[in-house]
Amino acid sequence: MSQSVLFVCLGNICRSPLAEAALRQECADAGLNVIIDSAGTGDWHVGQPPDERAQAAAVRNGIDIGHLRARQVTAADFHDFDHIIALDNQNLRDLSAMRPAKADSKLSLLFDHVAGRAGEDVADPYYGEAAAFDQTWAEVTDAAATIRNWLAAD
Repeated sequence: MSQSVLFVCLGNICRSPLAEAALRQECADAGLNVIIDSAGTGDWHVGQPPDERAQAAAVRNGIDIGHLRARQVTAADFHDFDHIIALDNQNLRDLSAMRPAKADSKLSLLFDHVAGRAGEDVADPYYGEAAAFDQTWAEVTDAAATIRNWLAAD
């Protein structure tokens, strides 16, 4: 039985698609069969590809995310995914508030999976320069390696 992970940020065009891509690469490299997706708590980018700066950061690291499309978190996600990982505390609070009764998924914050960073937010690079997206890529890649390890051990 494969495990499943959903990454969630606000609009699903910056942080969460980068986290999705980073964990996909980590799991592929390790030969792990994990279902990985991303979504946003907001709906204003639904159907759009990731921000061009996010796409460029991923491409600089050998990964194409241009095919991904933003979507909004649904009630079904709380039953369909084993782990729902928020990229910041506000989205974690929003997910907790929208979580249906008897939901099966485990909610957590991305940096809760990185030693010494528990409780921290992945900064939203949307209003920043291209370098902010490279920093986001570095952060989600670091977390993806840790997440891959605990998925493999599960």
